[in-house]
Amino acid sequence: MRLRVIASIGLAASLGQAAWPAVAGPAPGRAAVLNALSACRAVTESAARLDCYDKAEAAFEQAEATGEVVIVDRAQARAARRQAFGFNLSALSMFDRGMSGDEATSLNATVAEAYRNGDGKWIIVLDDGAHWRQIDDADLSRAPHQGSAVRIRHASLGSFVMNIDGQPYIRVHRDE
Repeated sequence: MRLRVIASIGLAASLGQAAWPAVAGPAPGRAAVLNALSACRAVTESAARLDCYDKAEAAFEQAEATGEVVIVDRAQARAARRQAFGFNLSALSMFDRGMSGDEATSLNATVAEAYRNGDGKWIIVLDDGAHWRQIDDADLSRAPHQGSAVRIRHASLGSFVMNIDGQPYIRVHRDE
């Protein structure tokens, strides 16, 4: 899985701070090569500004080519967030930018497989391969099946609840 932006301290050091114009301060959470590109706007003389942009863009392209910086679009960020939904991966919070609150706290999916484990609890495998296990004793009036519509949302204290085909929620935990 590709993370949105990864920048190493070594890359920033290798770019040489003297090559870039001074700015009010780097934007927090942004890669040094992106800050350097943005800093070129502050150069007033046209030829110097163009030279700054050329150097900063070349460094940015090099950083992306070597994997020091990884760029993802909103659709890729949503896909990564969806795939990781249910796991405690606070490092993925960068993917929440531009998402509505509901997108970051709930998930709509389809059941690919549903069965009971030895304890009689439901194991729900979603269409994206995620495995969710029932952790409460609630009964479902209708058994989930392939194609059932599922809505999972955050509940209290970091737990999750799952609604299957409009039935009352059951408490669940993501295993895989």
